[in-house]
Amino acid sequence: MPDPTAPDQDIDHVASALVASLPALHRGLERQVARDFPHPRLPDGQLALLFLVEEREGITVRDAAEALLMKPNNVSALVSQLTDRGLLERRQDAADKRVAHLYPTATARQRLAEARGLKEAQLAGALRTLTEGELDALGAALGALTSLNRGLHSPLG
Repeated sequence: MPDPTAPDQDIDHVASALVASLPALHRGLERQVARDFPHPRLPDGQLALLFLVEEREGITVRDAAEALLMKPNNVSALVSQLTDRGLLERRQDAADKRVAHLYPTATARQRLAEARGLKEAQLAGALRTLTEGELDALGAALGALTSLNRGLHSPLG
């Protein structure tokens, strides 16, 4: 349960630090993966759609657009690009032929797993440079970060 007595300045400080550090962490990981990944880098929109489809196999274009905060016609264009690259499969809905369900191909699954493995290895290497106390603090914060992520992605977030 959230602490309603937490001082606003503490919350503002934590929010400011997270806004600064999380994107920097993400960029650092992306830079390392770009250096070591043997496949062409996908544009951010394509990559976001591919990760979403991997997470929510069978998602429709409309639902993907909603989840990615994009227009359905833009997601449809990304689907066409990824399908042309052999990374996404479109399957027609049995009940409504106008609706397509999206699935990652075996190639996409393999490349996503490879990229995830590179990120995890890079992050593990960086974690090995931390003190035991820093590792304990990060480990203790994982539950809170998961809750924060869920709150940011909820319909009310």
